[in-house]
Amino acid sequence: MPTYSIGQAAGLLGVSSETVRRWADGGQLRMDRDGAGNRVIDGVSLAAFAKERASGLHPVPGDVLTSVRNSFAGIVTKVTLDDVIAQVEIQSGPHRVVSVVSREAVEELGIEVGVTATARVKSTNVHIDRPDDRS
Repeated sequence: MPTYSIGQAAGLLGVSSETVRRWADGGQLRMDRDGAGNRVIDGVSLAAFAKERASGLHPVPGDVLTSVRNSFAGIVTKVTLDDVIAQVEIQSGPHRVVSVVSREAVEELGIEVGVTATARVKSTNVHIDRPDDRS
């Protein structure tokens, strides 16, 4: 099972190392010591904590019925328009989400730099990469 340093866990959770230490010291996140005495978090515990922490961060409003499960609430940072199409960029925490939609939709929704928006992603073609650290 992989283990993560405080800094690695902080990067994955999008918080500071100090926040991870406070969570561990407060009993919210379980840490152990490795052979060298460094504090480490096992991957299974970190994954469960990340999932629990994210629960409810980007809820679908109660009056919306949707099959989409991946929501990224954030702030619009860039809108590029042409005659028919628009490209909208949203910064959601550490994630930059880019969408290509119709210009008409952007205008109807009042999407412009500085407004809050939620990108909802549903795809049957999601790629997953990971570093080859099994050696």
